[in-house]
Amino acid sequence: MNSLFRSRITLTLAVILIAAMVFCVVGCGKSQKTVKISGAYALYPMMSIWVAEYNKSHPEIKFEVSGGGAGKGMADALAGLVDIGMVSREIKKEETDQGAVWIAVVKDAVVVTMNAGNPVYDKIAAKGITHDQFVKIFLTREIKTWGELVGDPTITDTIKVYTRADSCGAAETWAKYLGKYTQEDLTKAADAGIMNDPDLAAAVKNDKFGIGYNNINFAYDVKTQKPIEGIRVAPIDINDNGTLEPGENFYASMGDLLKAIADNVYPSPPARDLNIVAKGEFKGEVKEFAKWILTDGQKIVSESGYIPLPQAKIDEMLTKLK
Repeated sequence: MNSLFRSRITLTLAVILIAAMVFCVVGCGKSQKTVKISGAYALYPMMSIWVAEYNKSHPEIKFEVSGGGAGKGMADALAGLVDIGMVSREIKKEETDQGAVWIAVVKDAVVVTMNAGNPVYDKIAAKGITHDQFVKIFLTREIKTWGELVGDPTITDTIKVYTRADSCGAAETWAKYLGKYTQEDLTKAADAGIMNDPDLAAAVKNDKFGIGYNNINFAYDVKTQKPIEGIRVAPIDINDNGTLEPGENFYASMGDLLKAIADNVYPSPPARDLNIVAKGEFKGEVKEFAKWILTDGQKIVSESGYIPLPQAKIDEMLTKLK
């Protein structure tokens, strides 16, 4: 083998080696990072929208988003099974003691849902339901029939009470509105427990005499802004005077209800902040995504059926991420 031929082979091998090194650097730089998210059904629709929007400028990140309820989101985050847990309730001390760190990201509310074909719906729409009546429906079961609720003894149809069977923020939030109660109290009193938000809405939709509760995005259609077909939202008689006054009547449109929540007219609870949780700290790509949610991500909240955080709250949450 002459020296010229050996030189060409050496040069060729060098070029191949350099190309391989460049390919490795470029390829490794473009490899996808997977961010796993699970938890509250209340936050699931908004999170899915955020992920899709963020991916437009960060295609290198692969997101895996699943529901399962707030309890699952917290448990998954603490166990290291996901990078972000979605939690639609207040974070408990025993959870922070285990390393849970959290930020609020958006606001929504739990609403009471009933069947659109209920024979007394028109009367309820005119009067609303008082706090005491809700307690007697969902907990003590002292109000057993729809006639008892509206003061018409000729109506004897039994109220069928549905609640959530999975550990969830919606149940905890609704129980907290009713008083010093928990999801377990609701479960003990209910006729049936349903595993998730969509199925609870479906159960009420399929039961003429059913009543339950849902997060807003499972009670309303974001596109039409109206309650989903077959369901009506039972209004709260906020001042408990037996009449739904104009200032309390904001349920016909999702936009009207969101404004009432933003203006603090709708009670809190059942209005509440929705949170994301991580174990130990938000770091790397997860931290950058969380910062984006609190800044650019807030710009698409209103059109998605949620209420943006006030600026003071955003600033507080961004400080937690530093």
